Amino acid sequence: MDPMIIVGNPDNKRTRGVQEARLAAGLPPAVVLPYLELLKGKSIAEQVAMTEAFANDRAPLIRIDAPGEDFEVERCLIALGAPDAEDQDDRLLPLGELDAAQPLSVQAAGRLREHPGQLYHPSQWYRGYTRLLATIERDAKMLWPEARYVNEPSAIAGMFDKRYTHRVMTEAGVPVPRRLADPAELPDYEALRETMRARRMPRVFVKLATGSGACGIVAYQVNPATGAEIAITTIGIENYVAKPPVYYNALKPRRYTDSVLIRQVINWLLRHGAHAEQWIAKASVNDRPFDIRQLVVGGEACHGLARISRTPFTNLHLRSERRSLDAMGLRSELVQSVREIAERATAAFAGASIAGVDVLLSAGSLRPYVLDVNPFGDLLYRVAHEGLGTYEWELRKLARLEEMKA
Repeated sequence: MDPMIIVGNPDNKRTRGVQEARLAAGLPPAVVLPYLELLKGKSIAEQVAMTEAFANDRAPLIRIDAPGEDFEVERCLIALGAPDAEDQDDRLLPLGELDAAQPLSVQAAGRLREHPGQLYHPSQWYRGYTRLLATIERDAKMLWPEARYVNEPSAIAGMFDKRYTHRVMTEAGVPVPRRLADPAELPDYEALRETMRARRMPRVFVKLATGSGACGIVAYQVNPATGAEIAITTIGIENYVAKPPVYYNALKPRRYTDSVLIRQVINWLLRHGAHAEQWIAKASVNDRPFDIRQLVVGGEACHGLARISRTPFTNLHLRSERRSLDAMGLRSELVQSVREIAERATAAFAGASIAGVDVLLSAGSLRPYVLDVNPFGDLLYRVAHEGLGTYEWELRKLARLEEMKA
C-alpha cells in the first residue's frame, strides 16, 4: 500500500484514529502535515523532504482531515481569508466569488484572542480554508502528479457549503428538504419572513452555510395567524453597549421568543451566508426525534447509527443519544433505502471517497431526505461494520480499491 499523508491537526481525534488503525493493520504511520505549519508558510515539499517514505518519489494517498479544535489554526484561516491576504486563490470556492460580511484584515485577524465557543468570522474562515485547500492541491500536484486523495480538495470545499450541497443533491435527484429560496433572495430577517409567508412555509431551518456540528443553525417557526415566532438555536449572544455583540456556539440549544433577538441572530447568519430549507418533522422514538448518520466509504454504505434528541438538533456532541440501527428496530428495506440514498449523495461529489451523510426519516411516511454531507463525518464511536471500526474499515476498503485499480 502506498504511503499516506494526513493533513490535519496532530492531536485531533480523527488523526489519532487513522494512526491507530494503521498500527493495528501492521502499516507504518502516516506522515502528518500539521495545518499550522502549512498556514505559516512551510510547504509540503519542505515537510516531506527528510521523510523516508517518500525517498523513492512514491506518490502518496493524501487524507485531508478536519481543521477544527485548534484556535491558532482558526485564526490563521481567518487571516488567509482576508481581502488583503497574499496568494488569493479562490478557484475552489464552489459558488464563485462571495463577499465576506464586514471582512477583517490580516492584521485584525492576527489580533483575535481565544474565547472558547466564540464564532469569530465564519464566512472569512471558509474563504481561507478553500484557499488553503487550493494551495495543498497545487503543491501536491507539483511533487506528485499521480497523487491521490481520500477526498479531493474540491470535494471537501463543496461539501462544506450547504448551499452548494443542496444544489448538487437536487441536480442528482437525491431527495432533500425543499429550499425556501435562493440565498440571494434572503438578504435579511424581513425578507426571510416575507418569503416564508409568500411560500406558505411557516417552519424552516436556517443554517450557516459553512457551519458543522449544529454550529449556526436556527429551527425557526412563525404562527401564520398571529405572527408569533420561536427560534431554537445553538447560537448564543452577548450584547454590549460600547462594543459589537459576541456570537458563540452554545452546547445547549437556546429558545428565543423575543423578536429583537431573533432578528439579530437571523441577520447575522444571513450576512455570513446561510441556507434556508423546509423544516420536515422527523420520525421519533418515545416522542424524541431522530435521524441517521450513515457513513459511505468507497461508494459503499457501511457504519450507521441513529441520533436521538429532545430538541430539533441531533448532533452527538449536544449529548444526543446514539443507538445502533439494529436496536432501532427499523425495517430492513428502510435501512437499505437509507444506505442507498447516502451512497447516491456521496457519488454526486466527484472525487469524494468518504462522507458521513445525515439522513432524515419523515414522521409518518418515513420517507428519507438527505440533510447534510460531511467530508469529515467518520468519527463514530462504538459502532462497527463487519466487526471493524470506521478507520479500520476505511483502510481495508481503500486498500481493496487500490488493488482493483492496480
